[in-house]
Amino acid sequence: MQHLFQIKKGEIMAEGKNGSTIMGMIWMLIISLLLFWLPAIGPLIAGIVGGKVAGGVSAGMLAALLPALVLAISLFVAGTLLTGVPLIGAVAAGGTLLLVIVNIVPLLIGALIGGLLA
Repeated sequence: MQHLFQIKKGEIMAEGKNGSTIMGMIWMLIISLLLFWLPAIGPLIAGIVGGKVAGGVSAGMLAALLPALVLAISLFVAGTLLTGVPLIGAVAAGGTLLLVIVNIVPLLIGALIGGLLA
């Protein structure tokens, strides 16, 4: 009986599923933009496809979370630069962050499903 985590002789541990986190992010972005009119189903489908393209659960979750994190930080910086007052920038970024959080939940669930399917 072969163990689940056993590595065969001559196999490199880094070898695994072929996938790209960057391509997963790109697929999630494109499908989310195309299916924006489906509030919960669109990001779920985008997450499934992006998680499968990313090649695994952790890569799919990273592909879903990294753009949201970059967007939140860039909105905070842009809001602060445009207003000159960090508090107003934080409030402006907080409003958009709420929209990102609403969109990221089905995207993460889809990335989990897609990563398990990969």
